[in-house]
Amino acid sequence: MADETKTNATPEAPGGPPPPAPEQTEQAVIPGMDGGPAPSGKVIDLSDVRAEADKTGPEAPPEQGAAGSVTEYTKQEWERPLEEIEAEQKKPRRGRPPKADRAAPEAGEKKPGRGRAPKAKADKAPGKGKRAAPSKGAPPASAKEEAPAPPPEPAQPRDATRAEKEEIVYLNLSDLHPFKDHPFGVRDDAEMQGLVESVRSGGVNQPALVRPREDGGYEIIAGHRRQRASELAGFMNMPCIVRNTTDDEAVLAMTDDNLRHREKLLPSEKAAALQQQYEAIKHQGARGDDDEAGKLSLQNVGQRNGMSVKTVQRYLWLNDLVPELKEVMDAGKLSFTPAVEISRIRPKHQKYIAVSIEGQQSSPSQGQAKRLRELDKDNKLNPDAIDAILSEEKKKEDISVIISGAELEKYFGKEATPRQMKDQIMALLDGWKEKQPPELGKGEKKVDMEK
Repeated sequence: MADETKTNATPEAPGGPPPPAPEQTEQAVIPGMDGGPAPSGKVIDLSDVRAEADKTGPEAPPEQGAAGSVTEYTKQEWERPLEEIEAEQKKPRRGRPPKADRAAPEAGEKKPGRGRAPKAKADKAPGKGKRAAPSKGAPPASAKEEAPAPPPEPAQPRDATRAEKEEIVYLNLSDLHPFKDHPFGVRDDAEMQGLVESVRSGGVNQPALVRPREDGGYEIIAGHRRQRASELAGFMNMPCIVRNTTDDEAVLAMTDDNLRHREKLLPSEKAAALQQQYEAIKHQGARGDDDEAGKLSLQNVGQRNGMSVKTVQRYLWLNDLVPELKEVMDAGKLSFTPAVEISRIRPKHQKYIAVSIEGQQSSPSQGQAKRLRELDKDNKLNPDAIDAILSEEKKKEDISVIISGAELEKYFGKEATPRQMKDQIMALLDGWKEKQPPELGKGEKKVDMEK
């Protein structure tokens, strides 16, 4: 015991007076040790106490809070040996990064929620469940920096190359045949004359699309007007692309090309083309003739042509008109909406309606067409009723002239109100009327007298 005391005593400085004895202070009670304070001058082995503290967790030093309360906290980095910290930083660890490595969210940044990061945003670290060790001297990365959200991948352009190689070949016009039941007419009008002049000077710029026929030759899918223009321009052949297609594929290609590229379409042509397109889409769906397949086909036709389902349905109804009424409609003597109403009437009555329209040179209004349809539905429609309705004098509609705000702004500016603009326009018209011949005023007085 004497040796131990001597070993731990403070050595005297050589050649000098001995240092003053330290003040005797009251020794503290060490946690985990019983029996009161340790004797003075004794060496105490704290290994057992440290081992026990490591098992139960570190004893937090008292932190003075409000009213002398003590706040518990976890072991700080500065309480651990530096060598231990550096060794842990170099060694890859499993699981989530320690709290010290998770930076506080910046101002305005949403605080990350608890738990694991979403799989779509978690980057793969070296080794399963491990994270890469931070570089020496660099600040610890935040959770967002360790698992950034991957940028959205841009849509990859699709390859337009067809499975079968296609080449432009020059085919004789005599080997080209029109598409079966082609709904679009080829007319030698002013538009065709302009196409002929273009072909004559520069040839056909866009090849026609054709497919082989079982009886020999080729069936034109798209390019009927180009074939006619080449013929009128004096050519014996024209450029074409030969493609093997099914009947439904050929119908869709033919109708798409004409509906989108033709400038002038007759109502009957558009109705027939939409009908063919509707049937082709319905066949491709392979769903039979059920109502659900029909609804989906109507939606598909509308999307292909920028039309509503209701408008597509109305065009399809026009195909139920008798040929005589289709001619009247294409000639402009029967408007679209009345034609749709009349298409719901039985064919035998439709034929007499066509005769009555030609005989009286009168086009039925929407209201008259609706009345004809209601009478047919009630089995009360006959030739006399048709003539009586079509011979009625139509009500004279109030004439309205629409002038856009942009047009008026050129003359009145942006500050003038609608009332001011109307008053100014009427004043100008009054001044213009005074300068007109007197016959115009006489006509007005005559009308006043009749009233």
